[in-house]
Amino acid sequence: MERYDIEKRKLTLDDLAHTDAESGVEFWYARDIMGFLGYTQWRNFEAAVKKAMVSAESSKTAGEHHFAGVSKMVELGSGSKRKVKDYKLTRYACYLIAQNGDPRKEEIAFAQSYFALQTRKQELIEERMRALARIAIRGQLTEAEKELSRIAYERGVDGAGFARIRSKGDAALFGGHTTADMKKRLGVKGSRPLADHLPSVTLAAKQLATEMTNHNVEDKDLRGEPSIAEEHVQNNTGVRDLLGRRGIRPEELPPEEDVRRIERRVTVETRRLEQEARGFPASEG
Repeated sequence: MERYDIEKRKLTLDDLAHTDAESGVEFWYARDIMGFLGYTQWRNFEAAVKKAMVSAESSKTAGEHHFAGVSKMVELGSGSKRKVKDYKLTRYACYLIAQNGDPRKEEIAFAQSYFALQTRKQELIEERMRALARIAIRGQLTEAEKELSRIAYERGVDGAGFARIRSKGDAALFGGHTTADMKKRLGVKGSRPLADHLPSVTLAAKQLATEMTNHNVEDKDLRGEPSIAEEHVQNNTGVRDLLGRRGIRPEELPPEEDVRRIERRVTVETRRLEQEARGFPASEG
């Protein structure tokens, strides 16, 4: 996500925030942030709110302090008004609701970061968004490769053959450098996967090439290691050519921190932020 998009989303949530006159606690109305979190129907969003309430109760947090039911008047298209149900949600309540969403969706990942980071400093949100994005794209590559392994197995390729297919794809993407070559170039030790140290742009490139192979193997009904390997090589070569036209050479990009370490750090940070959030003062209904 670009810095401009992060700033725009942050300002939107900043503008939607309210401060309780009596307690001084910051809160958001559920109906105000429903669309921001990707919901179009109130009944679906209210279900997410109630699920978050259960999460709060199971963590021994006073849910009623974070989810205050209220009602307000809304204007209908005819000009008349009617009373509707709403909730006043603390930052922690909003965070729990966002946690029920799919973090691969940008609006959910952003909301998780925004509501988790009590200071709301943009640089901290940007750092967390980068970490979440890299974790997500690494997971997507893993799923794409699992699917390729399944498809290949069904078409007569064993485990050793799949490893050769993947290695040939890497060589095509990295300008002739094999997986072992790239691990040596990037200083990846032992049995650690090369992909865990690749930057997001390279992970995305590998995922795209793999998804193309998955599609074409089934679409063309390819069978056996040679034909599937050739398809995978062609797709990685095509993706490399695309990167090259934008001045990107995957084999020359520096390694990044092990994504597994980032995952552990984000998990620990999330637990800490949740503990801090539970200490927010109660909001009055």
